[in-house]
Amino acid sequence: MDFFFCAPMVARMADLFADETPPPAAPDAPRDDAPLADRLRPRALGEVIGQQHLTGPEGAIGRMVAAGRLSSMILWGPPGTGKTSIARLLADAVGMRFAAVSAVFSGVADLKKAFAEAETMGKAGQRTLLFVDEIHRFNRAQQDGFLPFVERGTVTLVGATTENPSFALNAALLSRAQVLILHRLDAEALGQLLDRAEALAGPLPLTSEARDALVASADGDGRFLLNQAETLYAAQIAEPLDPAGLGRFLQRRMAVYDKDREGHYNLISALHKAVRGSDVQAALYYLARMLTAGEEPRFLARRLVRMAVEDIGMADPQALVQCMAARDAYEFLGSPEGELALVQACIYLATAPKSNAAYKAQKASFASARETGSLMPPQNILNAPTKLMKDIGYGEGYSYDHDAEDGFSGDDYWPEGMEPQAYYEPVERGFEREVRKRLDYWDKLRQERRG
Repeated sequence: MDFFFCAPMVARMADLFADETPPPAAPDAPRDDAPLADRLRPRALGEVIGQQHLTGPEGAIGRMVAAGRLSSMILWGPPGTGKTSIARLLADAVGMRFAAVSAVFSGVADLKKAFAEAETMGKAGQRTLLFVDEIHRFNRAQQDGFLPFVERGTVTLVGATTENPSFALNAALLSRAQVLILHRLDAEALGQLLDRAEALAGPLPLTSEARDALVASADGDGRFLLNQAETLYAAQIAEPLDPAGLGRFLQRRMAVYDKDREGHYNLISALHKAVRGSDVQAALYYLARMLTAGEEPRFLARRLVRMAVEDIGMADPQALVQCMAARDAYEFLGSPEGELALVQACIYLATAPKSNAAYKAQKASFASARETGSLMPPQNILNAPTKLMKDIGYGEGYSYDHDAEDGFSGDDYWPEGMEPQAYYEPVERGFEREVRKRLDYWDKLRQERRG
């Protein structure tokens, strides 16, 4: 792909643009009916929330702006953290012309046009900041096309990506641009965004607890948070919602599964509860009711697998093996012979020791994951296959457990700022008695290793 332009063509374009006044870098003020996120877009770098490590006086961007000159950069961070806003404000802060392309919607023709315009405006003394959104979506050849224009200073490239630049971008392009990492917005930053929204549009119809729940649901994404707030404003809710009310409000906007076959769901519920209650005779009755009524045996096989992991789990790990074998046997034999395999699995489940410890551990860990969002694991346990990742500390100080006494280092694997949690608590039934002993053994070693 050729992005180069002959000198006569550039000269003709320079003549065409010679009398034009360069457009302002700062975005126009949004309309009153624009989305809330646009109306609250920062108008100066000092208004950008949550990225002070970059935009502050000691940050890389702050120092560039103070010097009045930018170098090409890649802004790497999660969605909704301000990458586009920072790029626009950078151009305004140093008096550069702002041009933007999106790797999702732009092709070769758009890039040629952007570079040609930058060449022309450069001859008129106007430098160009070229913002490339989703830059990782350009293929390797397209990324190579940026190199001569970055090297000649035709454009100052500011790329935005949510993907790891080590894997998504060419090494040649990375060598010519500084990688700046944007942080996901924490609860304080998201709270400041809501404060700005309420200053503009009025109080949100939420209790303080529901407001905290709304912030937690954003998972560090400021744009998502403001979109949710705009939905709440548009609903014109009379009384403030508590967390449960907010949950119901959001749930009403989700697609509802069609449950018109009430008898079908009543019977599968009865089968599941009979297995859970270790009543093998009742379980067989409800299984027979469904099979003789023409229920799809594969549906029942899936539900038996679910019962094995929800209600028995590690109390008898063979329960899951039995159910998967029953599924395979049915697929091999078909009906009606294969239905006997489902009956055998049902008997095994109903007579097995019961534990929902794994199920409770799943619910607790999933809830914790939603609450904490995208907290990074400790850097010492992150892989560092590239030089960039090694330079920013990935993998530094990792303890290889097999080299430690008893094959156990006792390291802390939890994200910084998060206390260790206890999700899985085995019961004193079946095989989980042995699992409890294992957990106690590792806990004892961990305490000894940490002093």
